[in-house]
Amino acid sequence: MDQYLNVFVKVVEKENFSKVASELHMTQPAVSQYIKALEETVGTRLLERSNKFVRMNKAGEIVYHHAKEILALYAKMQSSLDDLTNQRSGPISIGASYTFGEYILPKIIVQLKRQFPEIHPTITIHNTKDICELVATHQLDVGIIEGPCHDKKLNIERISEDHMFIVASPQHPFVKKEKIWFSDLKEETWILREKGSGTRQAADNLFELYGFTPQNILEFGSTQLIKESVEAGLGISLLSSRAIEKERLNGYIDIIPVIELPFKRSFSIVTQTIYQTKVLETFIALVKTAVQPANTH
Repeated sequence: MDQYLNVFVKVVEKENFSKVASELHMTQPAVSQYIKALEETVGTRLLERSNKFVRMNKAGEIVYHHAKEILALYAKMQSSLDDLTNQRSGPISIGASYTFGEYILPKIIVQLKRQFPEIHPTITIHNTKDICELVATHQLDVGIIEGPCHDKKLNIERISEDHMFIVASPQHPFVKKEKIWFSDLKEETWILREKGSGTRQAADNLFELYGFTPQNILEFGSTQLIKESVEAGLGISLLSSRAIEKERLNGYIDIIPVIELPFKRSFSIVTQTIYQTKVLETFIALVKTAVQPANTH
């Protein structure tokens, strides 16, 4: 059954029978036969076909969602069995939210590949909410997040504190002052990440803590875009000290000396199961070693 599901998932994602046939080294009629057999097994049509496209119908969406989870579980089972005999080798699917994934994880992956070349990581970068969902549905072996995760099925372990600061263009008048109260920033334009992001959740927590909501908010889906917008003087933002190290060093952006800051949040490791393969144990150990408090001054 796993092969039928695999072919179905490939067809959905490629939206083309001939491309799937080429990728799986099959004939196009064979791919069609796999889809037909799967549809007969589940008792309903899953795909709508025409000369121009192949698309899921509602039943197909349901099967696709569960097929991804089933295939991920199958791969995890195989990996666990291999782990009985192999020593720190094989695939690992790693997810990370944006701050960790873009500014910390690359160095860890370099170290992983240098020390354990037989471990083969694949990396997924999403916001905290999406990473938790992917771990919960077995599509990721491990996630590192910077925001809260409320799924009780998941194992969540805090591994490090992350210090966050309010940043602005070096030309912003507040940068030059010795002391700023958080309430002084009410009228500023705030450039924030999207809902579901750990960085956005931290900002919302900060606003709630000090009892105000900014009237002017620009919402961007990229930390890099936020930093460039701050540098250009478009507004201010709350960002991790780890995300602004290069920009501060080069004088592109600076910290507003808000008395109540830095604001602290946690990086956490998220896994689906208590049982850990040697590969997963190795990766988590590297993460814990690598994550030390950032230099914030």
